[in-house]
Amino acid sequence: MNAAPLPPTIYSRWQSFAKAVVAGFHVYASWLVSISWRRFVVLSLALIIAANILQDLPPFTWRIKEQVLFDEPVSQPEPPAPPSSSKPIKAVPKLDKPVHFEISIDDKGVRISPRKGAAPATAASASASAASGNEGEADDSLPGVRIDLPQGADTEQIRSAIEEAQQSIEESVKDAREAAQEAARETRDAVREATRGTRKRTTVISLGDFLSNLSVLLVLASAIIKITYKGRIQAEVKAAQATETAEAESLKRQVVEARMAAMQAQVEPHFLFNTLASIDHLIETDPPRASIMQKNLIALLRASMPTMREANASGVRDLGRELAVIKPYLEILKVRMEERLNTVIDVPDGLLSAEFPPMMMQSLVENAIKHGLEPKAEGGTLTVKAEILHGKLAVSVADTGLGFGRAATAGTGVGLANIRERLNLLYGAKAAVSITENQPSGCVVCITVPYRSRGYEGAQA
Repeated sequence: MNAAPLPPTIYSRWQSFAKAVVAGFHVYASWLVSISWRRFVVLSLALIIAANILQDLPPFTWRIKEQVLFDEPVSQPEPPAPPSSSKPIKAVPKLDKPVHFEISIDDKGVRISPRKGAAPATAASASASAASGNEGEADDSLPGVRIDLPQGADTEQIRSAIEEAQQSIEESVKDAREAAQEAARETRDAVREATRGTRKRTTVISLGDFLSNLSVLLVLASAIIKITYKGRIQAEVKAAQATETAEAESLKRQVVEARMAAMQAQVEPHFLFNTLASIDHLIETDPPRASIMQKNLIALLRASMPTMREANASGVRDLGRELAVIKPYLEILKVRMEERLNTVIDVPDGLLSAEFPPMMMQSLVENAIKHGLEPKAEGGTLTVKAEILHGKLAVSVADTGLGFGRAATAGTGVGLANIRERLNLLYGAKAAVSITENQPSGCVVCITVPYRSRGYEGAQA
């Protein structure tokens, strides 16, 4: 059974909250990237210190003070002096162990005294001991009893005196125990009264213990965000720069192609009109030559018109199609210049499928004839050559004319500048244009591009 979908209000609120969180994260991350690491460290230390201070202040920590009544002392104080009494209290010995008394009877009377470490003795042994003069060591800490007997007392009087002495000793011990218990009781009561009372107690309720840990966690997370987000921004900037550069290069290439097309549009009508005028003149004077020129013009138009649109779209075409335009063009010029123009085309068949930018070879051939061979009275030879040099395709156009820049019809060099710019856009530093002097006269213009082969379709009719 499918779960019921969330109400639209809850879903929309959640989407709004998520968008706000994401936007806030990006704002915070962008701010982290914009500040320096030194400022980040200073702010992190300030945050940790502030968290440690705030955790001891309201509303994170409360202190409740209250008064508490203590009946028992927290720490045992010095006991006070025992209260004074009208009758003196003798020191009461400890009676934890059995006490032995020694009874001595002589002519002066009966003496009962405690003895330390001796076993109970009988009256006979005590008498013997007294008679021999070897009295045991008496304990002065316990009370003793002495009974003086009158001279000539009989046995009954002595027994009666001993019983009275024994009773007196028991009463003395009992009085001593009671006195000790009373003194201890009075001392305990005095200590309790001295320590009894109220004291102040402070209860601390702390809820901010998490602030210090939270601040450290926030600092670590911010450092990670600063590192990762900076890399992301740099990648985005590089991608934007690459896109901008590609768009600029594409726009620049389009501008150069437009310039070449404009130059071609300026040259072709002039060449076409001159060729048609020559054909019209030869029809009247030399019909066979007019027919040859007409066929070459048709071949030139058939080879150049469709391939111009293809070249503008792809940027390159094969060398065979370029030659399909150059050959009829040179044949037309040979009809016009007659014996003043000789042409040599040295291009191996294996290089006809090599890639070569369009209209460059035609521009070089036109410049060689217009500024090198036509101004020269005796004319000269035009050579078109293609070869592989150091793994690259080298196409050269050489003439034996007046030389570079020596003719009265010398151009401004815009055509060569456009060729260099187009080569730079297409191949970068891998392509080059060189101009050298030809022997015995004239110049050689060579275009070098990376060698790439593509399918060649014959352009001849």
